[in-house]
Amino acid sequence: MRRVALVTLVVDDYDEAIRFYTGALGFRLAEDEPRPDGSRWVVVEPDARGGGTADHGTGLLLARAKGEEQRARVGDQTGGRVGFFLHTDDFARDHARMAAAGVAFLEEPRHEPYGTVAVFQDLYGNRWDLLQPAG
Repeated sequence: MRRVALVTLVVDDYDEAIRFYTGALGFRLAEDEPRPDGSRWVVVEPDARGGGTADHGTGLLLARAKGEEQRARVGDQTGGRVGFFLHTDDFARDHARMAAAGVAFLEEPRHEPYGTVAVFQDLYGNRWDLLQPAG
């Protein structure tokens, strides 16, 4: 079996990113290990409802920006396009919880042939789709 296990997301600060992803988005902190160079290996991943050993999906490696070039990419890693897609089995539940937690939705929920969707921004401005696939 092959799968994309991690995607790097460049962030300003480990702890504020952990708070956002685990608090506002309801992800779980899978790893947070110090590295010899002073950085940390921080992985968050969607929390599979019901716990257990279910596949949590692709994790995010939260990587603190180093240098001006990387800092310039924080919040705009995909040139303003939606770059991340958070699937849910209950759009109304997750949309309400996220909005109550202060997540900035850029539009009202809409119904498309492929499902119910709304674009939101993470704490740095990266665009995401919250999506409940049709069917």
